Parts: sequence; structure tokens; C-alpha cells
Amino acid sequence: MHMADALLSPAVGAAMYAASAGAIGWSSIRIRKEGLLERKIPVMAVTGAFVFAAQMINFTIPGTGSSGHIGGGILLAAVLGGFPALLTIAAVLLIQALFFADGGLLALGCNLFNLGVIPCLVAYPLLFRPLIRTAASPLRIMVASVLAVVAGLQLGAFSVVLQTTASGITVLPFETFALLMQPIHLAIGVVEGLVTGAVLIFVHTSRPELLPGAASGKPLAAGLSMKKVLLTLGIAALVPGGALSLFASAQPDGLEWAIERVAGAAELESESNVHVKASDLQDKVALMPDYGFASSDETDTAGGTTVAGIVGSAATFALAGAAGLGITVIRARRKKTGADRTHV
Repeated sequence: MHMADALLSPAVGAAMYAASAGAIGWSSIRIRKEGLLERKIPVMAVTGAFVFAAQMINFTIPGTGSSGHIGGGILLAAVLGGFPALLTIAAVLLIQALFFADGGLLALGCNLFNLGVIPCLVAYPLLFRPLIRTAASPLRIMVASVLAVVAGLQLGAFSVVLQTTASGITVLPFETFALLMQPIHLAIGVVEGLVTGAVLIFVHTSRPELLPGAASGKPLAAGLSMKKVLLTLGIAALVPGGALSLFASAQPDGLEWAIERVAGAAELESESNVHVKASDLQDKVALMPDYGFASSDETDTAGGTTVAGIVGSAATFALAGAAGLGITVIRARRKKTGADRTHV
């Protein structure tokens, strides 16, 4: 459900940048003040890489001619907590937009809001967290996953409709576009919810205290071994990104599918000055556009996809880990400064 720049006016794009930046800033403050990332930086890095890789695998929605992929917001929030999860999904989306031209630069604020803010700061605290905070049984985890993912994706899909309507994209009339977007993303949400639930049940089986701890905002206990979880998710990031992505569905995703049925084409074009400049900038910075080699002479599509999956997972690992480390360092320095002032 990554939006392209052509779906947005510059004003709506800028407004959504501001909204997403505000949410990320607020999340950073909460993480720093409450110590929500203590001993969780490796988890943040590995789960970010896992979500990047998993998003490369589009699964077919039978009978629709459409496909979908996991968003990952609820999965990240369940393991890390809502605020750290938002920073992690932001790292995923930033790497996708800059390195792989997946989602427009003007639309990055919208994509952050739809795929990050809504699931991590709305669906997770309202639906997932209350269900597993006190009793995280496999059944509860599965039910919570499906409910939260479906709700988050429905809200995100409706947000896309509102953003295009506010942008004045008349080729996508509100009622027609909404009536296509909501049902197809309901189907995608059910599949993603089941996948998310299965992954979280594995995590819970390996480390039963992790999900309730994230829901309660507690740091990981000192000496708690996360080797099995980290190793498994790390391998799972490399295998989907490096191999399974080769077998991903080639059918259009839910957003492209809906646009094609309304406008007759899966992609819209805009020639405004802002859109052209954003596109030119993205063309310059994207190392592997569309998850393949940039060279027009390159014919090894499969090899390009494999390299893109591994490179993207590694870049997300580094960026998510660096974000967590930066906040942790700032927190430690402020605590030290406060302690020094107390002793003076």
C-alpha cells in the first residue's frame, strides 16, 4: 500500500510529512524518557530487517487478481512496543523510498502515517495490547493479531482514499475508490493477520515474557537471552529477502488493483514541477529501483531481486539499530548530567 507521488498534491504531501514527523518526534521523546529501548536495540534492528524482507513477498489474494504483503506495524509493535515500532517501520520505509524507489518521496509522509502511525499508535494500543497484556496465550495472540492488523489496514486504506480526495485527484472519486479499497484490503488484512499471529506465537513460545513486557512498556530483564529469537528472525530476513522474494506474486497490490479498476491504469502520472523534481531526486538516489539492478543492460532480474533483498535488509538493520542506539545514548547522557547536577 505504498503510495506514489502522483496520488498527492504538494500541500497534502507536506501536511502528512508534518503529521508523521510529529508522531516520530513524540515517539522519540517517550522512548527516551521512559527507557523503552533498554536492551532492545538488537531486537529493533533484527525485526526491522525481517519486516523489510517480508514486505518483498507479495501473496496472491484468490479470485481477485490482486496481491498483498505484510505491513509489519503490528508485528513490530507487539515485540517492541508502539513507539519503538514506529521508528523501526520508519527506517524500513525510508530505505525502501531512497534505495529502491518503492513509494514516492513526496508520498513518504503519507506512507509513514498509513503504514506506521496508524498500526503502531492506534491499532496496537487500542486492540492488540489490551488483549495480551495480562494473558498472552497462542489463541489470544492470533485473535489480537488478526483484529489489530485488519483494523490498522482498513484505517490505512481509508486514509489513502482521504489523502487522494483532499489532493483533488478527480480520476479517483471518493465513493468508488473507497468501495474498492476497503474490501480488497480487508482480504489482505486477514492474511497478514494470520501471518503476523504465527510469527508472534513463535516469538512467544521462545520468550513468553517479551510480548506482555512490550505491552506494559517494561525493559527486557537483565540476562534474558534473546539469541534464539534474534537468530531465527535474522535467518528469516535473509531467506525471504534473498530467495523467497523470487516467488512473490507479480499481480498488482491492493492499491494498484483499486486504482486500475477506477482509472483504467495501475499508475497515475503528474507533470507538476514538484512531482518532477521529487521524481528526479529519487531517480538519482535509488541504487536499485524496483528492487533490481539499475543498469538497463542487466538481464539478471532474479539476481537483482536477491541482492536487493539482502542489501535492503542489511541497510534497515543498520538504520533501525542506529536510531535506537542514538536515542539510548542521548538518554544515558541526560541521566548522567542529571546525576552530576544532583551531586553538586
